[in-house]
Amino acid sequence: MSLDASFERVSLPLENPFTIARGTQEVAENVIVRIEDDDGNVGVGGAAPSEHYGETAATVEAVLPTLLEVVEEVGDPHALDEIERKMQARVNLNPAARVAVSIALHDLAAKRADLPLYRYWGLDASSAPDTSFTIGIDTKERMHEKTREAVDAGYDILKVKVGTDRDEEIIETVREAAPDATIRVDANEGWTPREAVEMTYVLNNYDVEFVEQPVPAEDPEGLKFVYERSPLPIAADESCITLADIPQIADRVDIANLKLMKCGSLREAKRMIHTARAHGLEVMLGCMIESNASIAAAAQLAPLLDYADIDGSLLLAEDRYDGISMPAGTLELDPTRPGTGARPH
Repeated sequence: MSLDASFERVSLPLENPFTIARGTQEVAENVIVRIEDDDGNVGVGGAAPSEHYGETAATVEAVLPTLLEVVEEVGDPHALDEIERKMQARVNLNPAARVAVSIALHDLAAKRADLPLYRYWGLDASSAPDTSFTIGIDTKERMHEKTREAVDAGYDILKVKVGTDRDEEIIETVREAAPDATIRVDANEGWTPREAVEMTYVLNNYDVEFVEQPVPAEDPEGLKFVYERSPLPIAADESCITLADIPQIADRVDIANLKLMKCGSLREAKRMIHTARAHGLEVMLGCMIESNASIAAAAQLAPLLDYADIDGSLLLAEDRYDGISMPAGTLELDPTRPGTGARPH
C-alpha cells in the first residue's frame, strides 16, 4: 500500500472577534492535512496552532513535510503506533502539527474499516456529554446580547471568559441573561492566587459550576493554594499539556482539561484521559478555534469525557468542512458516517 499526503494553510474568519485574558482573535489560521490511500479513501486532519504554546501556522507548515515523509515511508494508515513513535522521534515538539497528521490517519483508518471513529475505538455514543458554548470577553451590553443569542439557540452550558478588572460584572451580566444555564468560568491564568480564591467565593454566589485555570501555569503552588481554599471545583488547562503533567496536577485540581493541539496525537489524548482517571481526576476536552477538520475528531473522544468544550468550529464565520452535528450543544455522533465525520463542503 502507498499513501499520498499533502497539506494546505487556511485562514478562517471568526463570526465575532474573540477576546480572552491574553488578547483578541479575529481570524483562525489552521493547516489542513489530507492523506489518501490507493483506493481513493481520504483522511482529513487539522492543526490549530497557538502561539501561547510556541506554534504558528508557519511552524506547522515547516515541519509537516518531515512528518508526512514518515507517513509515506510506513505506508500503512493502520500502523498508528509506529507512525506516532517515528514522527515524535523526528519532530519532538510541534504538537499541533503532529496531531493534524494523527487525526488524518485515524480518519483514514476508520474509513477503511467503514466505521465511525468512536465505533472503531469501541466507544458508546450515548455517554457523550453536551459541549459548552463559549462567551468571550466584551462590553457588558455585547456580552448580554451574545449570551441571549446562545440561550435562544438552545445552549444551556456556557463557558465564560474572565480574567479582567470587571469579572463580577461579567458573571452578573451573563447570569442575568441566562438565569437557568450552567455556567463555567475560564480565567486563562488571569488572577493571582489570592485574587483567585476571592473570586471563587464571588462566583459561587452566581451558581458557577467550576473555574478553569485561575492562575498562571508557572505557579503550581499557587494553583494548589487555590484548590485547597476554593468552594468551587478547579480545572487545569494551561497547567495540563502532556501526559507527564497529569501526576503533577493530581493534588492541585479536580478536573484535567486536555486539548488535542497541546498533546500531539489522538492516542496520547486517550492515554491522558485514562491516566487522569487513574489519578482520581475528572476529564474535560477543550479546543482552540478550529476547523471541523479537527473538531470532528475531538467529538469522537466525547464518550470518554465528563465535560466537553469543543465549540471551536461554532465560532467561525465559515469553514471548509462540515463536522459532527451539535444542535444546542448535543454531540450527535452518527453511526453511519465513517471516520471522524469531517467532510468538505
